[in-house]
Amino acid sequence: MVDTLRDEIERNGFAVREDVLSVQEVAHLIVATGRIDRDGSVRKRGGIFAVRNLINMSEEVLELASSSVIRSLIQPILGPDFIPVRGILFDKIADANWKVPWHQDVTIAVQERVEADGFGPWSIKAGVLHVQPPADVLESMISVRLHLDPCGEANGALRVIPASHQLGRIREDQIAAVREGSSEHICAVGVGGALLMRPLLLHASSASLLAEHRRVIHLDFAAVELPHGMSWFSERPQDVPPTFADSILN
Repeated sequence: MVDTLRDEIERNGFAVREDVLSVQEVAHLIVATGRIDRDGSVRKRGGIFAVRNLINMSEEVLELASSSVIRSLIQPILGPDFIPVRGILFDKIADANWKVPWHQDVTIAVQERVEADGFGPWSIKAGVLHVQPPADVLESMISVRLHLDPCGEANGALRVIPASHQLGRIREDQIAAVREGSSEHICAVGVGGALLMRPLLLHASSASLLAEHRRVIHLDFAAVELPHGMSWFSERPQDVPPTFADSILN
């Protein structure tokens, strides 16, 4: 029997689907993300290699996150009731090239600080409040990485430890032991393809060996409401920027 997308995600913690976006849609997104204001970006030697708050900064990316083609990927995994909660643009170029050590994605972007059991520590990233939530919140999420350029081993494709999401939150001092007892998988993805993954999947990436772009739109989706009146940052109206009060919380 052929595995469904849900089966793959439940067993391995990730799945690759090619040709999710057409060539025309990819070209449209390259233009749209290329004209985003530099505010909220991470710069290196004058080049941007990461833009946070992408859903709130780009109408085109918000439309993409809400589109039928993306919803058709997410619904089998999270069910019909989910929302996009964060978007980030990553790029690896000659002047902005880096490697990412093995880790899990354990923070979410929220609008306000609310003291609640299991939430913390808190941090600020690109002027937006972030917090590490309990594992059950992360287990109700899925990430979709949409590739605007070819992405293989030579230009920093994501490396993952299959099924590591089943271990829950892994302490930093235990990551090496998990790696030693597991084999990694390199997630090569073509232009317009998508890599779906659970936030708690252990993953890493190497620096690119090529001079070309490696642009990825990373979208997080959640099928859970936050407790005690806490709100996802993406629920903020697009025309309302983070306030100074947000930026000084710690």
